Amino acid sequence: MAELHILGELCHASDFEEPNLFCRWSVQFGSCWKVIEGHSEGQSSTSADRVGHRSHFGTPIDLHLACRGIQGWPKIHIEVYALNSFENYWPVGYGFAFVPTQPGLQRVRVATWKVSSARFFDTVREKFHTGGFTVAKSDIVFSGIERYKLLTKSSGSVELELMLIFKNFAENGVELR
Repeated sequence: MAELHILGELCHASDFEEPNLFCRWSVQFGSCWKVIEGHSEGQSSTSADRVGHRSHFGTPIDLHLACRGIQGWPKIHIEVYALNSFENYWPVGYGFAFVPTQPGLQRVRVATWKVSSARFFDTVREKFHTGGFTVAKSDIVFSGIERYKLLTKSSGSVELELMLIFKNFAENGVELR
């Protein structure tokens, strides 16, 4: 079996309007893949230090996967949430990116979007940091099957730094570049 080690960290989020952010992440993959060791999902702490419209997380990622085939290549699913002083939180960004296919140190930037509304009252409520809209099923974010039905607008971006280690891919006929 071929193996993939994903080591790294969820570094920071940038260009979000909201002041206090935290991030939930998960690694999604197809049925040919399985987790050998580590966690395939996690959550960062809240970052209130907003120097230059950037929230620093420093959340570690450590995952060991094995696969029988490359179908369903892993992708990183990101959800960014804002937190107000009343400890209410709401989503301000959804996004995903495929895990790179090159070994070594890789920087991955995930552009995010959020659900928008055409109603004036909803945009005012969101502007004053008291709530936003959420997707009913989180797989809409990375599968794209019904995403075209949503009214969205772009949000900020999240940056990850990953060290990727590939094992036995060449022996199984997979050439990585």
